Amino acid sequence: MAPVTHHYHVYVIELSKDVLYEKRFLKANPGYVSGKPCVYVGMTGQDPDTRFDKHKAGIKSNRYAREYGLRLLPHLYDMYNPMPYDGARDMEVELAIALREAGYGVWQA
Repeated sequence: MAPVTHHYHVYVIELSKDVLYEKRFLKANPGYVSGKPCVYVGMTGQDPDTRFDKHKAGIKSNRYAREYGLRLLPHLYDMYNPMPYDGARDMEVELAIALREAGYGVWQA
């Protein structure tokens, strides 16, 4: 029997500070510490680079990732990948919470 390969990933996209003009983003981040990065946290069955490109191209994209996404921040997620679907689903939420608690502005959809 072949070993099970996990191909799900969490990823973090740095967002432009212009996202701070969005009322919904600010409301979701009452503890945002000025100067900290603003980020989008997601999970995917694709390579994070491919998923980022799709966000920017408007393919199944989150509006904040599409309009404000600057670059991936692999130092915040590489150590977790790859993983099974359930692990990625849970890690997306846990990573978003951890970053928000560290003062980041976070959008996680």
